[in-house]
Amino acid sequence: MVSGVGDVDPFHRQGPPAWDGSEVWGPYVGAIRKVQDLAASTNPPAETLALAVEQLESLADLLRPWRCAEAEMIAGRRHDLPGRGNPFFPPFVIDQQDADSVRGRVTFTDHHLGGNTAAHGGALSLMFDEVMGWLANSGGRPIARTAYLHIDYRSIAPLDSEVTFEARIERTEGRKCFARATLDDGDRRLADVECLFVTLLPGQQ
Repeated sequence: MVSGVGDVDPFHRQGPPAWDGSEVWGPYVGAIRKVQDLAASTNPPAETLALAVEQLESLADLLRPWRCAEAEMIAGRRHDLPGRGNPFFPPFVIDQQDADSVRGRVTFTDHHLGGNTAAHGGALSLMFDEVMGWLANSGGRPIARTAYLHIDYRSIAPLDSEVTFEARIERTEGRKCFARATLDDGDRRLADVECLFVTLLPGQQ
């Protein structure tokens, strides 16, 4: 459960989709995550791979008729689910948020492996861009997009172990919103992050 988060989606600035997947969406995304992890961490024989291709193509055929416009997409709109219910994002959970700060936790899995048991640096970057973008667009601030995201990797981020993050708005200067964040494994610092978000001009998306 995500606590301390309002009902308004800061990225879309619109109401929920007509259908939000109800209680079925969480297990659906969970099953996709399982497949992602297994696709990254198994070494099956050719006949198993061929069968997997057939079944995945069947799944794609099953879902294809239900493609929709962005305004009706469920992925990314479920704040009550890890990673906002989007299997593309690492499954972060927001535990506390106010207008200028956010705190939460995340567990990187086999799908996020970079090598030698460490989470890929790009997975950390994706998570921070998502979390800090969420923060920068909350608190009544106008819609903004990432101008830069700088990460200092201090130590490897482990797989299958819950780690914690904190992010905060440092200051605003006109259209610029500066933010910082950290990722920690207990007392061990994994990453320091610095971000700049820029408010969109009228007509920009």
